[in-house]
Amino acid sequence: VLFDPTYRYVFSPDLGLDKVLIYKLDETKGKLMSNDQAWEKVPPGSGPRHLDFHPNGKFAYVIHNLNSSLSAFSYNEKRGALRVIQTVPTVPVGFKGFNSCADIHVSPSGRYLYGSNRGHDSIVLFSIDQNNGQLTYLGNQSTLGKSPRNFLLDHTGTFLFAANQGSNSIVTFRVDQETGSLEPTQQVVEVPSPVCMKLMR
Repeated sequence: VLFDPTYRYVFSPDLGLDKVLIYKLDETKGKLMSNDQAWEKVPPGSGPRHLDFHPNGKFAYVIHNLNSSLSAFSYNEKRGALRVIQTVPTVPVGFKGFNSCADIHVSPSGRYLYGSNRGHDSIVLFSIDQNNGQLTYLGNQSTLGKSPRNFLLDHTGTFLFAANQGSNSIVTFRVDQETGSLEPTQQVVEVPSPVCMKLMR
């Protein structure tokens, strides 16, 4: 689950329902309430897993676990309302092997979107149109390990850390600020089956 940038709404991608569920947050009572738009559907069989918002608060992005794709949404922060505007693949054209997706993050600059592929074992990279939120595919970078379940960007957007659950490693990449591309730094940490990382300020 994830708060929107205003902390007034809470979003829950539901893999089994193929919906992103939307709740109002009652901050006084600490309870979730029904929203006027209770959910937004995604393509059948896609299996939405994780969600992230663009820093401008106008767009959101969801990666789908089951069909190697992700969706872009327009977002109305006054109503907590989502609307699908685009769905794109996360693996290169022609890839035939098994793959499932996990994590997704927008760069702090809002210029780029990243998602993790387990099977293709890569981070997919898209540029983001700042006017309409739509995505343009830029490529895939190997995570230099197996089954990258989770990854994170540092708060400056300078480094990306890929948690390879299947090969017990966290691999560090430097982010090119002009292109969004990832360059291995040769920094690798051995960690037993890493599945989730959070960066403390």
